[in-house]
Parts: sequence; C-alpha cells; structure tokens
Amino acid sequence: MAPIINTTFDDVPPQTAQQSEVVVTVSDFTSRLQRLLETAVPMMWIQGEISNFTAASSGHWYFQIKDEHAQMSCVMFRFKNQKIDWLPKNGMSVELRGTTSYYAPGGKTQITIENMRQAGLGKLYEAFNALKNKLEKEGLFDRSIKKSLPSHPKSIGIITSPMAAALQDVLTTLKRRAPDIPIIIYPTRVQGQGAAGEIAEAINVANNRDECDVVILCRGGGSIEDLWAYNEETVARAIAHSQLPIISGVGHETDFTIADFVADYRAPTPTAAAELVSPDRPQLSKQLTQIQLRLNQQIQRIVEREIMRFDQLRDKLPTTLKMWLKQQVIFLSSLQQRLVHPGQRINHQKNHIHQIDIRLNLAQQRLLERYQIKLKNLEQSLYYLNPQNIMARGFAIVRNQNGHILSRAGDTHVNESLSIQFNQGELNVLVTDIKQNIKSDK
Repeated sequence: MAPIINTTFDDVPPQTAQQSEVVVTVSDFTSRLQRLLETAVPMMWIQGEISNFTAASSGHWYFQIKDEHAQMSCVMFRFKNQKIDWLPKNGMSVELRGTTSYYAPGGKTQITIENMRQAGLGKLYEAFNALKNKLEKEGLFDRSIKKSLPSHPKSIGIITSPMAAALQDVLTTLKRRAPDIPIIIYPTRVQGQGAAGEIAEAINVANNRDECDVVILCRGGGSIEDLWAYNEETVARAIAHSQLPIISGVGHETDFTIADFVADYRAPTPTAAAELVSPDRPQLSKQLTQIQLRLNQQIQRIVEREIMRFDQLRDKLPTTLKMWLKQQVIFLSSLQQRLVHPGQRINHQKNHIHQIDIRLNLAQQRLLERYQIKLKNLEQSLYYLNPQNIMARGFAIVRNQNGHILSRAGDTHVNESLSIQFNQGELNVLVTDIKQNIKSDK
C-alpha cells in the first residue's frame, strides 16, 4: 500500500492510521503528542527536589524537579513566579502544581508550573548549611585571615580538570592579559566520587612544591550535585590551611559553594578569577608611560639645576680669582725684598691659574655633553613608546560601543557598531560577518 503523504493525524481516521503507513511532518507529530499529554495528564501537585535552578533575565524560572529515581524539566513563567515571596535554591524540597506539556522547539517534555510551595530543605541543601554554619563558627570565613593577592605574580597555579571547558577560558584570558607569566596546572577531577579528595590533595601539592604565587580553583557551572566536591569539608580544610592565596573560580555568578566562603577571594566565574590574578597589560603600559614622563621631568629639573649651579660658579669665578690674585700680590710684595727674581714666581702662578681655568671649562663641557646624551636617549625611548608612532606603521585600535578595546573577532557580534582608530582619523563600521577559529572544548 502506498504511503499517505502531506497529511496530519487529524486528517486520518484512527483505523487508517493503524492500518496504513501514515507519513506526517515533525510539527504535526509533536502537536499531536502535545495534545495527548495535556489531555491524558491533568494538573496535579508534585513533590521533589530542585536542581540546576536558573532565573533568566526575562524573569522566567527554569529548573529540574527530581527524586532518587527520576527527574523532570520545569518552567515557571514570570507572571506566575511573581506571586512567590521566596527564591528557590538548588537542593530545596518543594511541592509544585502544574501541567505536563511538550516543548516542540526544544524537543522535550516539561512541567509548566502554576504554583509552588516549600516542602522542607533537601538533603544536599541541609548538608551545605550544616557545614557552612560549622566552619563559620570556627572562623574560617573571617576576612582578617584572608591572604592578599600578589599584584605581579611570577607564576599562577590552576587546580582543575585538563578536559574542562572552563580551563580554556582561563588560559585564553591569561594569554591575553599576561602572556609572560608561567602557568602550572594541577590536574584533578572536578566532580564525582573521590573528586573532593583529589582537589584537597592538589592544594597540598601546590603548597609543598611552592612553585606558584597564587592558585585558582577552576570549575565551570553546573547543578548542586555537579559542584558538590567544592562543598566537602576536606576541600574547605585544605583551602584554610593553604599558605598560598587561593581564588575560588567555581561555577557561575549565581553558584555558591563552601569553597567560595573559605577561599581568600571568590570570583563570579573562572574567567573573572583569571582577570583577578593577572595584571592588565594596557594599564601597566599606561603606568609605565606615566612613570617615564615623571622620570623625564625629574631629569630635566636636575639638568636645569646643575646648569644654574655652573652659571653661578662661573659668575663667582672672576671675583674669586681677583681676590686670590690680590692676596698673592700682597704676599709677593712682602717677599719682594728677599726674592732675587720675583717675576719668575709670578709667571708660574699665572700659568697655574690658566690651567685651572682650562680644567674648569672642560669639566663643564663634559658634564653638559653627558646630560645631553641622557636627554637624547630619553627622547628616543619616548618616541618608540608613543602609541601614535606604532599606529603610523599600520596598526589600529578597535573599540566597541562601550569604548572597550577588542583583541579578537569573538569579542563582537554581527550588527554591532565599532570604531577603528588609525594614526590619522577614525572609522565607524558595522559588523556584517565574523570569521574566527573556534576551538571546541573537551
């Protein structure tokens, strides 16, 4: 029998659908599936534990409800969750009332929630709060014991999985901001059974080797279960006993772990942790330019002061010589009666005075030449460091609408307005296409 094409379930009687090879579109199939789910599964109350909770910028809530045997995706739209006077958290036990629906664009079945109420804290959330309260009472969260970060670290340690996608983001940030700083990776698992022990051991290894100035705990976002290794007491104790300053770059900005509270610094993301430990090269260049300018001004003041000093000495020199000659004349007069040939002594003194005058002039000339050479060298250094001279060789500066300098194509997006500054003039352009090399995370 030939298949029936370009039709829907509604167009085909049940008997025909069962006996023939009905061909329908994916949209038709999912529409039928959605109607079946909404009809067969009525609105009801469901109890479970929240996992992977996300509050979107649109105001909608997305999360999963689960127990020990199953889990289900959930969505609670903004106009519904505005009636809730508390914020759900991962690990919290709740009771929710909703309908089952099929989200065709995403290809998944989910619960659309109408109402939700707390049913007690989940086991993980209770364990999190218990350990947090315990360590806080012991003083492990006190700001007074936190170590300062080095402003210019000689090397940076990263404790993470070599296969983590977040590691690539951290390495890219460090390469862009401080490519000259060595990076030491201490490989560990970042989730699963035994991961907490490996993380704690890596912290101890980094301290024993003493080969880096600061350590980053690096791990991307995930559910409370995925991040649980950083909520273990063994990791918290290792962080507290570390002699090296530790930055917690675990999860997203909304994720909090025990490691965040014990660490010396908590970064909202792994990339932000990399920015905290690495000096900003453009800012350093600006500081060096300012220091060089102040140094040049200081040298200029020293040269001017020395020139004035020599001018004063030069003005005083004739008067000093006159006084000295007058004293010599008086002395010679007193000896005139005893000297057979006084003219010879006078000629000798005149020659001596002439030599002194020559040496003074030479010394003054050499000093001025030395300062002129220093000034010339400083002038050349300032010339080579001048950004305008660098841009004159064909380089340009690209900025986005916020004035931030872009260093790679991935920092912008299509239809974004950019400004390109040349040595002479500036262009405003609109991005129509982006070409870049994309490395997949493993």
